[in-house]
Amino acid sequence: MTLIACLHTEAILRLDALIEGSRSVTVAAHTHPDGDALGSVSALVCYLRQRRGKDAVAVLSDSPAPSVRTIIPDGAPFLFQDREPEECLARIAGSDLLFLLDCNGFSRTEGLQEAFEASPAPKVLIDHHLNPEREGFTLVFSTPEISSASELLHWILRELPDIGGNVRKFPPETARALLTGMTTDTNNFANSVYPSTFRMASDLLEAGVDRDAVLSALYNQYRENRVRAMGFLQYEDMRITPEGLAYMIATRAVRERFDLEDGETEGLVNVPLSIERVKMSILLKEETDHYRVSIRSKKGWSAQRVAAERFHGGGHENASGGKLFWPGDIPAPEDAAAYLERISRECLS
Repeated sequence: MTLIACLHTEAILRLDALIEGSRSVTVAAHTHPDGDALGSVSALVCYLRQRRGKDAVAVLSDSPAPSVRTIIPDGAPFLFQDREPEECLARIAGSDLLFLLDCNGFSRTEGLQEAFEASPAPKVLIDHHLNPEREGFTLVFSTPEISSASELLHWILRELPDIGGNVRKFPPETARALLTGMTTDTNNFANSVYPSTFRMASDLLEAGVDRDAVLSALYNQYRENRVRAMGFLQYEDMRITPEGLAYMIATRAVRERFDLEDGETEGLVNVPLSIERVKMSILLKEETDHYRVSIRSKKGWSAQRVAAERFHGGGHENASGGKLFWPGDIPAPEDAAAYLERISRECLS
């Protein structure tokens, strides 16, 4: 579905009516929220509170990593299930309108899925991934032909009657969060960029967003530990197969050695793609019984297919993710390298 088809007038007016008829609104995104999830959710919450006068709160299954938590503006209240489980469930149950952003269904909210699905409130999905779970949603805005959920939300909010195409009417926190979320999901305009992405950025710059401040907050505030860990993983750990797969494995031992916090390897998977002979890059991060998998690829090589077929995951054609379990997929954590070598031979030859 194209962006234009996604934003037809009837859908926009229906969304406006849902917002107008609501009082308590809860906005959610996927587990392990990244910059696009936090940016889009924060932007919507600030818009609903400041422009529409709604009691809007964000509810997420787990707390974001410190490296991306700075995206959340002061004007956007958040609840996290890993910190306030009872408050999160009560909030969802008491809401009369629910939004889900940056994921294709409530299953991606993990521990909150049952509460969201049980709610009788209208539900709105705003997402840019493939295969949206349309059943169970009152209204769906979905197109993969866009950079990010933040960009899609930008165009939706822009069309609402109270904004009327004038992005200067966005609350400042909304405008900044939208630009921040899009910037993270495009790796600062390096991936998944469309003509509409540049138009969005131009809109928000004209509205007064300080892009230099956004970039400084995103990329110039890292801990020393993170920089040293990135160097170690690239120099000591990275392997490149004859077929052109670059892979790194952030084991628990490595994460403990560098005191890595969750989210501090964000962006590392993109680095090997700068090497001419690398077609695809995979980063594994060790958890309790599985690796979290991030996959990036150059044009012509499908990260999405590898994620779906080998890692129980999915995403975009050149940027996807999933999980690698033991003992289900591999006998033990130390067998991950052999698994990746086999993927390289079978998928990149």
